[in-house]
Amino acid sequence: MKTLTISPRQVFLMAVSCALAVSPIYYHQPLLPQIASTFAVPSAHASLVATLTQLGYALGLLLFVPLADGVQPRTLASRAVVANAVALIACAAAPSFLVLTTCSFLVGMTAISAQIIIPTVSGKAPPAMRGRIVGSLLGGLSSGVLLARTLSGIIGALLGWRSIFWVAAAIDLALLVVVRELPESSTRASIRYRKLMQSLIGLVREERLLRLSALMGFLVFAAFSALWATLAVLLARPPYHYGPATIGAFGLIGLIGLSVSPQLGALVDRVGSRNIASIGAITVTAAFVFIAAGGQSLSWLVVGIVLLDLGNRASFIANQARIYALRPEARSRLNTVYMVSYFLGGALGAALGGVSALHAAWIGLAAVGMVLSLAALAVNALSYSQWRLARDNRHTQAEPMNDAR
Repeated sequence: MKTLTISPRQVFLMAVSCALAVSPIYYHQPLLPQIASTFAVPSAHASLVATLTQLGYALGLLLFVPLADGVQPRTLASRAVVANAVALIACAAAPSFLVLTTCSFLVGMTAISAQIIIPTVSGKAPPAMRGRIVGSLLGGLSSGVLLARTLSGIIGALLGWRSIFWVAAAIDLALLVVVRELPESSTRASIRYRKLMQSLIGLVREERLLRLSALMGFLVFAAFSALWATLAVLLARPPYHYGPATIGAFGLIGLIGLSVSPQLGALVDRVGSRNIASIGAITVTAAFVFIAAGGQSLSWLVVGIVLLDLGNRASFIANQARIYALRPEARSRLNTVYMVSYFLGGALGAALGGVSALHAAWIGLAAVGMVLSLAALAVNALSYSQWRLARDNRHTQAEPMNDAR
């Protein structure tokens, strides 16, 4: 039986690295009304910062993460951290909204270290424990999201929105130390960058489960981002009139989901990724039923955010666990395809959320989220149909052999 080749200490440190690495993508979210006020742009237009950050992240995943199949992931992650610190400093000093959006795009492009870490670490785990390990790393990612939203809300309220980007650059220095604990990869491919990129197309063409998982991730995260890219703007309006610190505190709601991430990973190992992915999409749909009432009831909104976080988390763990099992020698590239699709969905969701909130507030936001999550459920049903067909074919082929015996 294959034994675990990564220690619990390393898993913990890599979860910390994921937390610190993902934070720059979310620092801006509680501060969008402040940013809009500084540059005298309509508050709804501030969601462009969120959209471009997500697009930059997707492009960074596409261009840089596949390199981890050909070079040492530790080296690649360290270089990305340094570049991210430079981009964060540029955001802090941005003299105009155009410059800020451009620099936010660069922040997204370079905040990719977590997606180098996750496939590398998961490759050190036996299949029976892969879901649990991925769940632990996702717990680190989620804690980074909580850190980003809560810390930026507090610092933004006390010192202004620019200060958080200076703090974030300093945090990257700490990440640079921790990421050096990333275990070395022993499955690197000898392949040129051009062929490495071309191989992504081959993976998409040949692996139908990868296509379905990537599309499902696109839709679920689009629904998730539709809320978080517009929540600050909606909470700054009547009847709430909340400031950055209070809005940032909403990120702490994710502590509930964070606490169950390892259990969700273990559940994937026991119940199966396909079933958990469906449960996740259904939970996201239910979340937006409560979010629709967010303008009238803070309690309903909180319930909706909890369900949204749990549903997105379950879908993410399930989809990543099943794509990592496809081709061990190409985990970074598989992860690239999935995460590029995932954050393209995030960019679309941020844009749709901003438009829907502008025209129909909470009801419009909820309608967008429900349509996206129901579409994700339909996509996952296709993977279930394919599994049943493959199972039936195997049984049909086995019957003549059984009769002969």
